[in-house]
Amino acid sequence: MAASILKTNVNTKSPEFEKNTRRMIDLVTQIKNEEEQIAAGGGAKAIEAQHKKGRLTARERIAKLIDPGSQFFELGVYAAYEMYEEWGGAPSAGTVTGLARVCGRTFMVIANDATVKAGAFFPMTAKKVIRAQNIAIDNHIPTIYLVDSAGIFLPLQEDVFPDTDDFGRVFRNNAVMSAMGIPQLAAIMGMCVAGGAYLPVMCDHILMTEGSGLFLAGPALVQAAIGQKTSAEDLGGAKMHAQISGTVDFREPDDDACIARIRALADKMGAANPAPFSHVASRQPLYSADEIYGIFSGDPAKQYEMREIIARIVDASEFEEYRAEHGETVLCGYARIGGWAVGLVANQKKHVQTLARGSDQKRMEFGGVIYTESAEKAARFILDCNQNRVPLIFLHDVNGFMVGKDAEWSGIIRAGAKMVNAVANSVVPKIAVICGGSFGAGHYAMCGKAYDPRFIFAWPTARYAVMSGDAAAATLVEIKLKQLERQGKKVDEKAKKELYESVRATYEHQTDPRYAAARLWVDAIIDPAHTREALIQALEAVALNPEIREFKTGVLQT
Repeated sequence: MAASILKTNVNTKSPEFEKNTRRMIDLVTQIKNEEEQIAAGGGAKAIEAQHKKGRLTARERIAKLIDPGSQFFELGVYAAYEMYEEWGGAPSAGTVTGLARVCGRTFMVIANDATVKAGAFFPMTAKKVIRAQNIAIDNHIPTIYLVDSAGIFLPLQEDVFPDTDDFGRVFRNNAVMSAMGIPQLAAIMGMCVAGGAYLPVMCDHILMTEGSGLFLAGPALVQAAIGQKTSAEDLGGAKMHAQISGTVDFREPDDDACIARIRALADKMGAANPAPFSHVASRQPLYSADEIYGIFSGDPAKQYEMREIIARIVDASEFEEYRAEHGETVLCGYARIGGWAVGLVANQKKHVQTLARGSDQKRMEFGGVIYTESAEKAARFILDCNQNRVPLIFLHDVNGFMVGKDAEWSGIIRAGAKMVNAVANSVVPKIAVICGGSFGAGHYAMCGKAYDPRFIFAWPTARYAVMSGDAAAATLVEIKLKQLERQGKKVDEKAKKELYESVRATYEHQTDPRYAAARLWVDAIIDPAHTREALIQALEAVALNPEIREFKTGVLQT
């Protein structure tokens, strides 16, 4: 074997491997079952009502729109999960977004789910649409909107209407995308009212089906405002907008005809500019992706070899490791995924025996912790990738930066600042996968959401917060006990334990990847065995943007 081919030492018959596999399969199954429930939208009655209007549901429309045999890569499935329960919930925030192949070309698809509160915009609906648009903007992805919405969900209008990541930003993004030359097609396939009426009209192509409505104010509001009585069809029907106002470009009899027209238009769009990144024929990894289930340990106290994970993601299991014998708790190296050249930055979860900085004394470095040497190595590697136009992939399982006197004396803060600077100013596409823990400043250094990853995915085992559940619970309980002591209250051991378990349970719930996905902190919770496929989809999307701005870091701590 060539030196760059990763060898495997996995014992698939070991009790630990089997235990890990069972745990991961249980988590993946739970996620898939929940996603099926979410995909039901407003439920069977709401779906039946949509069909009685002669309309398809959002997911039925998408299934007909995408190329036969292709898969819809849905993003934001868990948006608004366990939120708005006082209003009956809003599965998937009442909208469906994701990447799709249409006539052989990658599109972002944004479709209102009219089975959820008539497709009304909740606060998270606006944020989800904006996130999808931002992905399209960052990656120059042409976008298709399937519009079927009653507008803003009025009981929560104060949280939907005014801010920079609220409803109005959607239309601002329509204008910006048009100015950037990113094609946008909008199909009105139901109601499109009030401020929401601007969305399709600000797109390049506007389609509308019979029986749909496009107006700034519906018949009831018009009568209340100016006393004029009119039917919905006369006020803003497809025929009126096609013949009289001239607002729509194509009037279609039904959903099927409308979808056929969208595909015909997509088929005749101009070709995208060539990608600036290296791409060759894809090669499969040498080892089965399903083995990731048994290799990975979600137990923070357990070790595993991150190279074994990488070997099951990258093409031909080839990994050109950068400074392999230095700063070993962060792995850096070059590889290909789906034929695309990438640079990988990954947390190593095995403990490493090395020499103390500036001496010949041996020391143990803990897996999942970023030390001074590993931070400096990663920063330098990220600079290299930017210099050579190589997209970056970050694989998270990080406890944070090392603390203590030795770490402080070694300049850990300076080294960490250097790594964070390199990540923050990186101009090549960044894609993050949170495999296990992603805590504290380690989350930032490994390209967390605040550092503009083009895509951010999470495994079902992902956990991220300021610190781990045990550490946070101990800290929060200690603070609470001191508060009680100041009030003259005594707490016995049983009460302390109950308080600890209560705090820990709350904190653990908030570190769950579904909690993060509900708030769009991650774009999708993915099956670990499908990590490679998700990364290929993401890499194909980021390659649509040929523009790479000049790379500058400003002042680097040296």
